[in-house]
Amino acid sequence: MILNTAEHALSIFALGGVNEVGKNMYAVQYADDIVVIDCGSKFPDESLLGIDLIIPDITYLRENKDKIRALIVTHGHEDHIGGIPYFLKQLNVPIYATRLTLGLIEIKLKEHGLLRETQLTSIDSNSNIELGTIRLTFFKTNHSIPDCLGVAFHTPEGTVVHTGDFKFDLTPVNDQYPDIHKMADLGKNGVLALLSESTNAERPGFTPSEKLVGTHIEEAFNKADGKVFISTFASNVHRVQQVVDAAIKTNRKLALLGRSMVNVVSVAMELGYLNIPDEMLIDASEVHDLPAERVAILCTGSQGEPLAALSRLSNSKYRQVEIFPGDTVIFSSTPIPGNERNVARIIDNLFLLGAKVIYGSGTATGMHVSGHAYQEELKLMLTLMKPKYFIPIHGEYRMLYQHRLLAESVGVEKENIYVVQNGDVVDISHSNARQTRKIPAGNIFVDGLGIGDVGDIVLRDRKLLSEEGMLIIVITLSKSENKIVSGPDTISRGFVYARQSEELLNDVNEIVTKTINKLQKENVTQWKIMKQNVKESVGKFLYAQTKRRPMIVPIIIEV
Repeated sequence: MILNTAEHALSIFALGGVNEVGKNMYAVQYADDIVVIDCGSKFPDESLLGIDLIIPDITYLRENKDKIRALIVTHGHEDHIGGIPYFLKQLNVPIYATRLTLGLIEIKLKEHGLLRETQLTSIDSNSNIELGTIRLTFFKTNHSIPDCLGVAFHTPEGTVVHTGDFKFDLTPVNDQYPDIHKMADLGKNGVLALLSESTNAERPGFTPSEKLVGTHIEEAFNKADGKVFISTFASNVHRVQQVVDAAIKTNRKLALLGRSMVNVVSVAMELGYLNIPDEMLIDASEVHDLPAERVAILCTGSQGEPLAALSRLSNSKYRQVEIFPGDTVIFSSTPIPGNERNVARIIDNLFLLGAKVIYGSGTATGMHVSGHAYQEELKLMLTLMKPKYFIPIHGEYRMLYQHRLLAESVGVEKENIYVVQNGDVVDISHSNARQTRKIPAGNIFVDGLGIGDVGDIVLRDRKLLSEEGMLIIVITLSKSENKIVSGPDTISRGFVYARQSEELLNDVNEIVTKTINKLQKENVTQWKIMKQNVKESVGKFLYAQTKRRPMIVPIIIEV
């Protein structure tokens, strides 16, 4: 039954994933039923000092926790599953995902001690799920990881489709062909709103097939004289299988380096998504027991992560394995924007070690193809779905904007396209859409065991400390006589080297003494006022002398 009151309008919103690449999280709400799609994370940039991970702000979901029916996960990449353990610690809702995706989620839940108390349900492209007033059906898509699904939300208001990450690979490595007929049927029956990913909306043409990469990998293995090191995303199971196939054809044993690589390969083998012959895998400690031309090493670190296996290999800091002159190193990936400098540094180090390095954009070397649709495939998805309303998702603003232009080019009305921010709500009632309200959305920082306890003020302090250093000024006051009995003692960290700056620090101590004595004569005894005056007077002096603004931390001890 269609409910006609305004409060029962269909609502669609993103809590992460628009105007950014990463931390994807979307929701479809009808009446008192909310279904959440994906719960990803993203890695911090250099400005977020000490932060380990960024996850979505789920304030709205916490406030409406009784309405959440499920979390649907489209596939197993970190930008779609990385935030799940932190989400579950606040909202323990049922999770629906495909077998491989569930296997990767289980690894995370074990690490966080959440596996026993979480309801996990396996789904596939034929599943049909009733969640309150919303019915869900699914369709297969291609991506750079197996078992990816698009989701159709059948609501009393109409059908909403979320594509997940996709490309149209008509010769897939694992024979999981895209459900083009199902997509066309959805469009034929009427799609009210389409949410489609925008990652490659700036790239013309079609994405090359993953099968092409296998040929180039095998060719490189054949030409290699020494060991072959190949680095790719651990979750790219198709690519891993093609590396395995190349190693078999060139009579090489295979070693896995990197925790995430070992974890993903273990899960994929256990569930039947990877076929690796018995006794082909060797331990890292066995690499140097075999002739170099009989060994291949599959490792993490294609994005230049400092602690990943490839980075440590390039610095000769991997305990069990070394790269020698004549070995071949293959980058089977393209750097994510922001990682180029770290990747370039590793490549330099590899050349210094005498390695033959195959790197560069995927099409130039043939060692990588994207898992995301190019422009013609995005237009094909729009043409198949024929949506009334379109919301481009999963991408930075320029990508969303380009996707909007593509939608217009295939006939979607300009006024029916909503390029939204995280937190913008698109409400649809009686087939009429509007975007007039917002809900809380933003970044939550994970730092060690802390979730959300590091905010802008702490990050500002860390930035100041990293750039200008700090001065700690310790003063001991007599409670009875109201005068300085010890100090001031000034400790410098990251500002100036104390032994070479004794005169400057002595001047600081004099200024502190004068400031405290002046305040005491004025009968000012509040520590807060004393500390503020010390910070101001010392700060002005140091800036005049050095043109630097270190963090100044006065410590007053009363005896």
